[in-house]
Parts: sequence; C-alpha cells; structure tokens
Amino acid sequence: MLLLEKARMKTLKGERVRLFSGNANPALAQQIAAYLDVPLSKALVSRFTNGEVQVRIEENVRGNDVFVIQPTCPPVNDNLMELLIMIDALSRSSARTITAVIPYFGYAKQEKKTAGREPISAKLVANLITVAQASRVITLDLHAAAIQGFFDIPVDNLYAQPIITEYFQMEKKLDNGGIVVVSPDAGGVARARSLAERLNATLAIIFKKRPRPDVAEVMEIVGDVKGKVAVIVDDMISTGGTLVNAAWRLKEEGATAVYAAATHAILADQAVDLIVKSPIEEIIVTDSIPIPAYALRAKFKCLTVAELLGEAIRRNHFNLSVSKLFT
Repeated sequence: MLLLEKARMKTLKGERVRLFSGNANPALAQQIAAYLDVPLSKALVSRFTNGEVQVRIEENVRGNDVFVIQPTCPPVNDNLMELLIMIDALSRSSARTITAVIPYFGYAKQEKKTAGREPISAKLVANLITVAQASRVITLDLHAAAIQGFFDIPVDNLYAQPIITEYFQMEKKLDNGGIVVVSPDAGGVARARSLAERLNATLAIIFKKRPRPDVAEVMEIVGDVKGKVAVIVDDMISTGGTLVNAAWRLKEEGATAVYAAATHAILADQAVDLIVKSPIEEIIVTDSIPIPAYALRAKFKCLTVAELLGEAIRRNHFNLSVSKLFT
C-alpha cells in the first residue's frame, strides 16, 4: 500500500496519544505501535477468579487521545467485554477522546432480521460501544456497510482491498488480463467489481442458496471463467464451505487456476483442512484476526493491516483526511 513517506509525516512522538491493546490481537497492536513509533501503554487486562474481566489502566491518560486496539473475533463475547470495560475504564480516567480500533467487528452478520423474532445483534453491539463512551470507531471491511449507521458516533470503515490488490499485482503479476474476479454471492458484487477494475479483470458472480446458517450450496455461475485465472474475493472466511464449493465449481467450469482473498480469516471448525484439500492454490488474508501457525504453513498468505490502521490513527489524531486510505 502506498502511504505518504514517513519523513513528510507529522509524527505522534511527544503528542498526547496513548495506544492500548486487549488480548484479542496483541501482535497487530504491537505492529501498529511500531509503525507510529510510539509504545503501547500499560494496562492490566485479565480475569478475576470468577471469570469476570478485570481491567486496570496503569498510565495517566487524562486529557489524552486514546486508541484501544481490539478486534471482537472469537472468543467474541470475551473480546467484546474486554473492549467495553477498557473503554469504560478510560472514560472514568478522564481521557479526552477514546477511539475503538476494531479491525474485525463481531456480530456483523446479524445486521438485519431474516425471519420473525430475531435480534439485530450488530445494532445492539453498536449501542454498547456508544454507551461505554467511545468517541469514534475505526474498523475494517464491515460485513455490511449499513452498520456504520447503527452508531451515533463517527465510524471510519477502512478497506483492505488496496493491500490485497498490490499483492496480486506485485507478487502474483495478476493484472495483465486473463483474470476473472468472482463474487461468491450477490451481496459481494460491489467488492468484486472494485477489485476487478483494479486488476484489469472481468467479473463473475456465483448465485447460491443457503439451506441453513453457515451452509451454502452453489447454484449457478454468471460470467465467463473458462481458460481464466479466477480470484474469489470475500470479506471473511468462516467455515470455508462457501469458498471451497465455489472453487470446485469454477474448476468444473474451466478456470485454469483459483485464488481467493478475504480480509478476515475466522477459520471456524475444520475450515483450514477443508481449504487445504480444495483446488484453491493460495488464499490471501490479513492479520485483522490472529492466524493459526498451521494455517500459514498451508495455503494461506497473511498480509498486515498495521500500516493502514496506524495511518488512520495518525490522521484521526491530527484531524487529517482519511479518504486517501480508501485508494
């Protein structure tokens, strides 16, 4: 990803800024801190003997702009409670602003009612973060962009696609025609179209039905994939069923090779084993969620979003435009 040269940047050194991390993804938090050239601030985030979350902020934050880096990835409820309690502790410690940096936003799939008597859990989570006294949210590739409207505070929804595009262009040389970008469902067409434009590729869409949650059945491919390298793009990989079914179908339709890219690698159940046995040659993901070491030894390539999130933090502190990060 092309960012401004560091020499031309305003730096956070000496600024009234504090970075904190929960236990969800401390490695990413460390990389963000390294990019910004500021240390992670000290906080105790652990458990009482009864299992409740214990938080103690161990540095003075009065009058500071504070950023809490905590994806709400599995275990979702534990990480969400850590985030909420850390925000509350910082609010009661007189922080000037508190920005929740949530690389992966849990409960995002539950952003609407699909049947009677169902919750809209994403809205509830947005309410909890707001009531905890967060001033702003920075997140990455929300499952549904409409979730931004669930908040009564500003939300910066960043995109990992420029990072993924650069990898395909520079490392895989997949920007010279003969490429088809595939959306695994109708809801991801805009995401796939954007990547297709960046890679000078054509577009295909897979229409499927879902007999029950997290189980997908591929139905039909719309678009020409024969003799082309197919790149399936999605926002997350959960069980891997949708991705693997799509890959097999693309090979049946004549795709010469199949790659995949997704921002969030949840990798639930037997997802890694399922993907390893699939015809997918390589899967590009990011470190928005910690990736198991055994997955990285398989077909997975992990790209970091530390610079992207770090730059968003820097720009928010200095009241600079964030829109450059979208390109």
